[in-house]
Amino acid sequence: MTTLAVRYTAARSLETASVEACPPGPGEVELAPAFVGICGTDLHIFHGDMDARVTTPAVLGHEMSGRVLRTGPGVEGWQPGDAVTVMPLRWDDTCPACHAGHQHICQHLDFIGIDSPGAMQQRWTVPATTLIRLPHTLPLHHAALVEPTAVAVHDVGRAAVRPGEKTVIVGGGPVGILIALVARAAGADVRVVELSAHRRKLAQELALTTWNPADDDIQTLTDEWTGQAGADIAFEVSGAPAGMDTAVDVLGARGRLCLVAIHPQPRKINLHRFFWRELTLLGARLYHRTDFEKAVTLVADGTIPADRLISKIVPLTQAPAAFQALENGGDVMKILVDCTTHTHTHTDAAEQDADQ
Repeated sequence: MTTLAVRYTAARSLETASVEACPPGPGEVELAPAFVGICGTDLHIFHGDMDARVTTPAVLGHEMSGRVLRTGPGVEGWQPGDAVTVMPLRWDDTCPACHAGHQHICQHLDFIGIDSPGAMQQRWTVPATTLIRLPHTLPLHHAALVEPTAVAVHDVGRAAVRPGEKTVIVGGGPVGILIALVARAAGADVRVVELSAHRRKLAQELALTTWNPADDDIQTLTDEWTGQAGADIAFEVSGAPAGMDTAVDVLGARGRLCLVAIHPQPRKINLHRFFWRELTLLGARLYHRTDFEKAVTLVADGTIPADRLISKIVPLTQAPAAFQALENGGDVMKILVDCTTHTHTHTDAAEQDADQ
């Protein structure tokens, strides 16, 4: 049996192609992906930045929701029709990181959707251990935001955000906005630094205060906001050298910088500032199962306003064009790929999800 999939073939080159569907083996489950988000990591792959890691042709996608089609031998607790998302991590449980309890950053980690075939296809087989159950009341197009929300939950936990802490998010794209929302839910006083007028407008509509680094003096605004003390926490989510500089500069004494963005090239950083103010730099890469479970709750209860963050939903065959649209910028936040339709574009996500 074959399935239609979106595959990365070379830098800035994607195709839709029929591939062999993989039946579920022992401990595996075959899924019918419903919606798959295009994320920043997918764009890094699209740019060719991860060619040393990705084996082509590669089926992309790891932000997903869908339903169980069938289970392999030895799988218990799952039935056809169950609504699920996937925590796309497969670790070896033998390396030093795993032995230390850090399986999510296993030294031989298989990030499904990067190191092995992803969700942007009509049928997808994964280990049953990766499944996360979704409440039946959660629309599947909303549930496609659970994975990036889990990233935000992990980031906020990694930075140990506490109520009342002055927190700056540098970069107001999808993950930056999700971090801002999760940090606010944790009680932080949040500011979002973002160049895009469209993204600032969306953030403001979500009652987030924004600063424009092109027009605003970020240091002056930080001093006014904090009484010259500086921010307690900064999240660098932009992936840009200027964003890194801003994230360092806004921090006060003993401030914490949580590095979220993927910086494909080495960056210069003001280490004297780290020495002078005794700053802390924290890396934040992926997530734990508990982060996923909390993310499900945050999306389901509306803390994460999924409808406001989803800019567009396109059918599977239009995924390559959607990547190009994101590459070109414009007024978009999150684009989802509908793996259940192939020939026409949906813009009414609520109507689209009604039949899932």
